[in-house]
Amino acid sequence: MGGISRGWRPLLFTLPLLVFIPFLFSVSELNQPQKSLNMTKKRAIKYDYLVLGDPAGQGLPNRLQCQGLKALNKTHFSTSSRLSNLRDKVSFVTVFAIFNRPQSLSLRDKDTDMVTIGNTSYNKLEKSLAILNIFINFIQVSMPQSSVIILSDPASDLSLNRDNVRLVPIQGDYSREKLMLQRIRSYIAFLEARYEENSQQTNHVNHFILTDSDMAVVDDLGSLFHAYPNFDLALTFRNNKDQPLNSGFIAVRGTADGILKAKNFLQEVLEVYRTKFMKASRMLGDQMALAWVVKSHASFAAKRFTRLEPFIDKIRGVSVLFLPCAVYNWTPPEGAGQFHGMPLDIKVVHFKGSRKRLMLESWNYFNSSAASEFSDMLCLVLKSGRTKYDF
Repeated sequence: MGGISRGWRPLLFTLPLLVFIPFLFSVSELNQPQKSLNMTKKRAIKYDYLVLGDPAGQGLPNRLQCQGLKALNKTHFSTSSRLSNLRDKVSFVTVFAIFNRPQSLSLRDKDTDMVTIGNTSYNKLEKSLAILNIFINFIQVSMPQSSVIILSDPASDLSLNRDNVRLVPIQGDYSREKLMLQRIRSYIAFLEARYEENSQQTNHVNHFILTDSDMAVVDDLGSLFHAYPNFDLALTFRNNKDQPLNSGFIAVRGTADGILKAKNFLQEVLEVYRTKFMKASRMLGDQMALAWVVKSHASFAAKRFTRLEPFIDKIRGVSVLFLPCAVYNWTPPEGAGQFHGMPLDIKVVHFKGSRKRLMLESWNYFNSSAASEFSDMLCLVLKSGRTKYDF
């Protein structure tokens, strides 16, 4: 027995080394900037800088291919001048709220809220306004003839001196806890006012796209209303059983009939929200209500959400166009989520949650001389999103 135990002793000393050697290799790989970073164990850490990795989807057909931060192929962007004579006017509508900070905060407390991007530092309010302005910037580049309408609390001290940007005050509860609920109410109030105006005008059509303000429109969306002339309202879907619809992008046809049907549809969503999903009023309740209204329709087949193809269905008398999020509401995943890369026909990038730093970084990169066009900027987006940022 003593000989056996002596034979095991060298092995016992080498086991820790066998475990530790692969760890050394993994650390050396993490220190190489061009290699993909495995952030699985550190996902809870928030970084104040972009963490770039290998772009997903390389080698896959119809996906953006990148070399560094330069696109090897180009996204299928429309030519605005070619479409300008073929489309009606399109306006983007977003809800924006200012959560006023207590005046009693000390300077030290205020400093802890500061975030620096490039040469600019932002507090919480400045960050929100910067994101809103960049939302407008992307629209004015991709769709220069469009306007932006901001729905907000009449009490908000919001002043934006921007061309083709209009502030529409709508009374309501814009607190953090009720903001998603209020967003639907504000949309309904806005559409009701537009319907009253539209019923008196027959020679002009103004379509509306209701969006979150943390989105970057990177292609002309005006052709959507011509490519699909028979829808009243459009929603974006994804292959997610619990949350198949995202409320961050809702397109409304600008005819009197389209506006009225979209308003009635959202009123039903609001009622379902209030009666069934108030426990999720701060987040996701609107998306749950949207899914409930759609999926409760007797003839609706939820299996169509598994396909990345647009389709139209009649939901409670409303012709609803369902558009894939992969094109009209693409979100840079955090962590190991970008399995399929970025489609070449992408039109909208949604910087949800902590991705908002990436939105500001992306615009700064596009606005610099380093990026010649949107395709290069999208390489930055595609190589990012592998960790949590600071806001």
